[in-house]
Amino acid sequence: MSNFITTSYPKDKIKVLFLENISEKAVQYFKVQGYTDVKKMAGALSEEELIKAIKDVHILGIRSKTFISKKVLDHAKKLQAIGCFCIGTNQVDLKACKQKGVAVFNAPYSNTRSVAELVIGASIILIRKVLDKNKAAHEGSWNKDAKGSFELRGKTMGLIGYGNIGTQTSIMAEAMGMKVKFYDIETKLPLGNAQSVKTLKELVSSSDIISLHVPETNQTKNLISKAVLNQFKQGSILINYARGEVVDLDALKQALKDKHIAGAAIDVFPVEPKNNQEEFVSQLRGFDNVILSPHIGGSTEEAQLNIGEFVARRITNYVNAGDTT
Repeated sequence: MSNFITTSYPKDKIKVLFLENISEKAVQYFKVQGYTDVKKMAGALSEEELIKAIKDVHILGIRSKTFISKKVLDHAKKLQAIGCFCIGTNQVDLKACKQKGVAVFNAPYSNTRSVAELVIGASIILIRKVLDKNKAAHEGSWNKDAKGSFELRGKTMGLIGYGNIGTQTSIMAEAMGMKVKFYDIETKLPLGNAQSVKTLKELVSSSDIISLHVPETNQTKNLISKAVLNQFKQGSILINYARGEVVDLDALKQALKDKHIAGAAIDVFPVEPKNNQEEFVSQLRGFDNVILSPHIGGSTEEAQLNIGEFVARRITNYVNAGDTT
């Protein structure tokens, strides 16, 4: 009778490719686990570039700017797993991955606190009109004025989506003395004194600050449309640190021009530069009452360390032992 010895594929022959400057924590984790062929690149790759780069890759790590299409997967003959070092997986053709047996992992919780903190910070800056006064000071004007500046305490925070980040934001908003309302298509248990409302109209018409925390789906595309913006409370503030397709930016631009919306903070866009050298183009550039940031909701050192270790651990557990948790 033959003796069978269980062995794994040699780790030094497994090629790992990390794109978009993924945390060094992930790179080091793989190396400690015995993977020696680990390559890290700073930016995203186009579809054609990815097709060339992915040919012999077994494990691919990406963030939000790299799109994994069926065409790319058709050229990935050795690919075993994709790690999305971020919350979402909408940049990956999951159906094609399933058909080809490629496991996909993400980090749905690791940057929750980072995004929630930024939402609260943007809320304070906008409701206090800090942007106007900052611009004036840089231009040499001393614009000391309380008109139109308010405290967060006593105001209503309206959350569209009450998942991991929405609930964290809810807790922090209440700690600031705010009332919290939320709208979600699924039944969610409110935390603290948060109140669930039945319709989107009810939420936006009664909230001073509206913050989006929804995924990008066919249902959420242009969720904040011209019609919905018209239902916003006069002088309210919109914050989108969720997904770029959720807000109709042309409609938002008009609402800002009409002064129906007092301000906005936008961190995600329908089309984003592939790297830091490419020009950022948006119809919202030039507004003094709009905070524009380059998709940095989860870009803190703490979050990137957590994401790096979390996803790296999930992938190595899968490759080493077949664990898909």
